[in-house]
Amino acid sequence: MVAGVAIAASYEIPPSRFPEVRPHNLYRQVAHAALSEWGLKPGDINGLLAVPSGQGINEIDIYTHEKLGSELGITPAFAETLNAGGASFAIMVGRAASAIRDGLADSILCIGTGKFTKPAAGGAENMARMISEPDFEIGYGPFIPALYALIASRFMAESGVGPADLARVAVSARQWALRNPRALMHSKGAISIEDVLQSRMISTPLHYLDCSVPCDGGGAILVTTDEKARQLTRQPAYLLGYGEAHSHGSISAAGERLVQTLATRTGADAFKRAGLSPADMDMAMLYDAFSFTPLLLLENLGFAPAGQSAALVQSGAIDPGGSLPVNTNGGLLSFGHTGESSGMSVIVEGVRQIMAQAGENQLDRARTALVHCYGGMMYEHATLILGRSR
Repeated sequence: MVAGVAIAASYEIPPSRFPEVRPHNLYRQVAHAALSEWGLKPGDINGLLAVPSGQGINEIDIYTHEKLGSELGITPAFAETLNAGGASFAIMVGRAASAIRDGLADSILCIGTGKFTKPAAGGAENMARMISEPDFEIGYGPFIPALYALIASRFMAESGVGPADLARVAVSARQWALRNPRALMHSKGAISIEDVLQSRMISTPLHYLDCSVPCDGGGAILVTTDEKARQLTRQPAYLLGYGEAHSHGSISAAGERLVQTLATRTGADAFKRAGLSPADMDMAMLYDAFSFTPLLLLENLGFAPAGQSAALVQSGAIDPGGSLPVNTNGGLLSFGHTGESSGMSVIVEGVRQIMAQAGENQLDRARTALVHCYGGMMYEHATLILGRSR
């Protein structure tokens, strides 16, 4: 158990497209809006964690925390701009917990925004180059869906998962989005397995509707002590367990870790520290850049035996009303893939469910939640276990 650490508040702008807003301006807007909604002043914050702004549109700023802190008028004792792709935000929570335990800070703003709307302007190529091996991959012109398709193909060959099973994950995500007015695809209607399989092929075996929806967005959470959290809210989201691990830097270096990812380790570590098991989880939020990743992660994290995640998904277990609700905001597949801030949207939904603040898609039972984020080509992993009581 992570003693005395809780998430006391969350804030998120609904995913959309803001072509006229520069990356740092979006950061500034989210920071001020979050503090205003929480009833806090900048001086109440003594820790700040951010991701580099501008990654999705080729305007990367690695000094985001310094500029944002200066604009807020704070001089935090603990601050950093960190980057582990989509895993960054779960890692932020782990870093914040360590800082709180060490007495470096007790009110840490974790924040991120993302702009993911200009693939034709070189952003997509730049992102692929950042996560590809220079000698053995970049020369072949990789792009993100094709790299993921390699992992999907290997997973399908080893597990017996078929295209209809991938499609069923996308169908479930859309069901959740239809319940969530904040989701980008909320008004787009239900989809069927046939709809997914008949959508155009992007990179075999991934169809158009197997892919997440690129957009802009951002959000923030406040990680603090148990005592401060209870001053701010009646129901904090307590951090019960945490696991983090990092491995290969490219697909060609993955080896057996291509489908047996380090989620196996981070999940086990988080459950051990929480004193809980997969059977104790009321819900799960799983980073789903593509439809196969929840299937793979359900197995890696211990929710399904090897080769059995497809049966779990096809049974309706992860759907609204199912035994293991997954990605209750619609996930990256239907809520929206907000560039480098997508990991934040995964965490914010888990936090809101635990705090009973999820609105129209609030679960009847959400005492515990697993939140798992990964970065790069699934080589950065972090797992959180959140709960309503310590």
